[in-house]
Amino acid sequence: MTRHDLDHASTAPLRPSAREALVEALSTVAGDPSRVHADGLTARAMLEDARDRVATTFGARSREVVFTSGATESIASACWGAAERGSNQVVPAVEHSAVRLAAAQHGEARVVAVDVFGRVDPADVLGAVDDDTALVHVQWGNHEVGTVQPVAAVVAACRERGVLVHVDAAQAAGHATLDFRELGADLVSISGHKLGGPAGSGVLLVRRGVRLRPLLPGGEQELARRAGLENVAAAIGLAAAVETIDVDAESALQTSLIDRLRGAVESVSGVTIYGDPEHHLPHLLCLGVADVEPQAVLFGLDRLGISAHSGSACASAELEPSPVLAAMGVDAHRSLRFSVGWSSTRADVDAAAEALPEVLAELRSLGSSAS
Repeated sequence: MTRHDLDHASTAPLRPSAREALVEALSTVAGDPSRVHADGLTARAMLEDARDRVATTFGARSREVVFTSGATESIASACWGAAERGSNQVVPAVEHSAVRLAAAQHGEARVVAVDVFGRVDPADVLGAVDDDTALVHVQWGNHEVGTVQPVAAVVAACRERGVLVHVDAAQAAGHATLDFRELGADLVSISGHKLGGPAGSGVLLVRRGVRLRPLLPGGEQELARRAGLENVAAAIGLAAAVETIDVDAESALQTSLIDRLRGAVESVSGVTIYGDPEHHLPHLLCLGVADVEPQAVLFGLDRLGISAHSGSACASAELEPSPVLAAMGVDAHRSLRFSVGWSSTRADVDAAAEALPEVLAELRSLGSSAS
């Protein structure tokens, strides 16, 4: 059976360029980049070359790039590093759990409401800021419904107010142009595996002049911002991946694929489309599905060779409703998320468009029979 991966927002397949670079690095990098012998100096040169390439891609200076194990660690580092600056952090209600939970570990997490599309008002964000605010968070694009936040406005207002601002770009990087210098944020977290880089790779961009205590102390690696032997191979693989991305071309293709899928399913009975119709990531579509449980839909789609995800955490072991959908005031228990990426094709979305009505009809028929 041909498989159709429509869950790129969870993790994307490794790009061929990243795989090639990763395999080569694993075969050649033998030294500790902190040592002055030949093997160490070779590893250091390769690591710094990767840092330069990542910095160039994201409009940053090399010294602003901190390699991490992924966006979750980058977020935790931002929250921990800034926490000594104040007793509260400002968190829009639709932020990823990695942001919400990390912020709540360091004093008060001041939650800011969103509208029915999941979009926050910059004035509301600034209204939650006071003289004891350590950090303001704003997500570039939402991981469940795809809504893009007014990031530039929030960043500008925070900079004017003199409070640090962190942008979670885990879903946006690779799908939207990210220019760190132009954005003006203090901190930006990026995931490697979501854009086709190696699992276990990520970046925290730290604006020049911003001082953060390290989440991982114990060594002077990463300019004393993250202790421990660097994962040189992962950094090299990540650099190869981000250099491969043609954001304009890929986002245009992804937009066309998602538009094609949206057009096919919007007339399906009991299906509602969530998220901001105007301010939206190109690669993600979230649907509300009435009268059926998302786990059953996911299993039905999987049986037909389609990988998707439930936008609600109901598909996880915790069986909790989605805080994102709850914050939007919609059904937080029944949703589906389809997402495309660099390797997606029209055949993938056409397969999903054909399968979804079939699966929903079958499940609703079973429900009617049971009643």
